[in-house]
Amino acid sequence: MITLNKWPKEERPREKLLRFGPRSLSDAELIAILLRVGTKGKTAIDVARLLLKSHGSLRSIFNSSVDSLCQHQGIGESKAVQLYAALELGQRLQKEKLLRQEGLTSPRDCEDYLRSWLNDKPYECFVCIFLDNKNRVISCEELFRGTIDQVSVYPREVLRTALEKQSSAIIVAHNHPSGVAEPSVADVEITERLKKSLELLNIRLLDHLIMGEQGAVSLAERGYL
Repeated sequence: MITLNKWPKEERPREKLLRFGPRSLSDAELIAILLRVGTKGKTAIDVARLLLKSHGSLRSIFNSSVDSLCQHQGIGESKAVQLYAALELGQRLQKEKLLRQEGLTSPRDCEDYLRSWLNDKPYECFVCIFLDNKNRVISCEELFRGTIDQVSVYPREVLRTALEKQSSAIIVAHNHPSGVAEPSVADVEITERLKKSLELLNIRLLDHLIMGEQGAVSLAERGYL
């Protein structure tokens, strides 16, 4: 097993991070810190580089199953779990930042958090952000998930949860696994149904965001709300 101990100190990922900060490290170097050690004939950085090359992106790595990650040389169950733990911490940090905001004022305010949750999932996932009367986040919940190209959304379940949370407004969002964020006819129809149903309870539907590979589309900005 090759270690990094014999590398020049300034080139070792941990020492480099301590000296220059985490932003000075490449994706492979950050992954190498999580992996800690390599395998026979390969350093942790070598393993990390091969992992990135095989998957093509960080998102693809973190959306792989534990079994899939364990197929790579140098990645066992323990290391795969460490990678998943790092992803979960990142998502929780985004959620914490979202919850601390004084109030959501634009689709961009919550896009980053939704992207970390929804991007690269192989199925459609429908989430709701529940807000108080000052548009501050009460909670964010995944309510429905579907197949590769569709998800069934039940307005009564959205209403029930909104009442439970004592929400004054909500933002809904879902991803398009195809990567194209352009809204479908069904997306527009469910938005209209949700808006009408929520209005009966004096709950505002502020937006419906559709997440794609290149960005999000806001149905509010498109004039549907």
